[in-house]
Amino acid sequence: MTGDFILTRGDSFARISQRGAELRQWRCDGQELLWPGDPAIWPQTSPILFPLVGWARNGRISVDGVDYPIHVHGFAASQDFEPIAHCDRHVHLRLTQSPQTLQHYPFAFALDVHYRLQESGLSITLQVANGSDRIMPYACGLHPGFCWPLAGGARGEHWVEFGADEPPFVPKIAEGGLFSTHMRPIARMGRELRLTPGLLDQEALCFLNAKSQWLRLHNGQGQGIEISTGDFPHWALWSLPEAPFVCIESWTGHGDPVDFSGDLMQKPSMIHLRPGESRQHEAHYRFFTA
Repeated sequence: MTGDFILTRGDSFARISQRGAELRQWRCDGQELLWPGDPAIWPQTSPILFPLVGWARNGRISVDGVDYPIHVHGFAASQDFEPIAHCDRHVHLRLTQSPQTLQHYPFAFALDVHYRLQESGLSITLQVANGSDRIMPYACGLHPGFCWPLAGGARGEHWVEFGADEPPFVPKIAEGGLFSTHMRPIARMGRELRLTPGLLDQEALCFLNAKSQWLRLHNGQGQGIEISTGDFPHWALWSLPEAPFVCIESWTGHGDPVDFSGDLMQKPSMIHLRPGESRQHEAHYRFFTA
């Protein structure tokens, strides 16, 4: 049986589920900032992505000549994490290999997720450790869905501000969620991307190897959310047609390229950990008012 972990600090509140170590609620200054989830639209709110990000070709990966079935974004979101520590402002959850995960990913691992609540912000740290006796390839990511409109703003007045100039185009996503070599243009004004109707209706906007270390979601009323990251080189924006949320995702990896069908060790953008090695990835979310 899974439960929820509550974090509080001043007027800030967060609720994290043991299932998937998923952030289910985040509130600052009386404002609900996170999409609450709806099974009829998108049941998740902020899934943890591991040991893959995006789609694998035909829903399978290959390791040492053996194929393993795996779902989009891996399996962490569907697993129950073990509670390690919990207090009013912090919770630490852990997922390790099991007979079930080994059917999809043949490595011994530990995925630790730390949430820390501040008065106007929330920090999430992922730590991945290799418990195998061989090199372990992995990718991980954060997939929070924020309310759109946010904090009383009008839906049509929202925009995303990039921390640095990014190219005004993104990869086209091919059939099966694969990344094509073709690019498509996006309309930007300097470092601002307006969230216009239809912008995210067809596919995610993926900014690979981005220069921006932070993004800000503005609601047009002087409020918004700033996301700053460490060791997440890719950003993605995603939603569904007319859905009242926008996801601002931080990734270490991405879906299979259309021309890739090799071993997971050769897949682009995977991180390789030696036996006993670990690595951390951090994201900080801050609610701001001008």
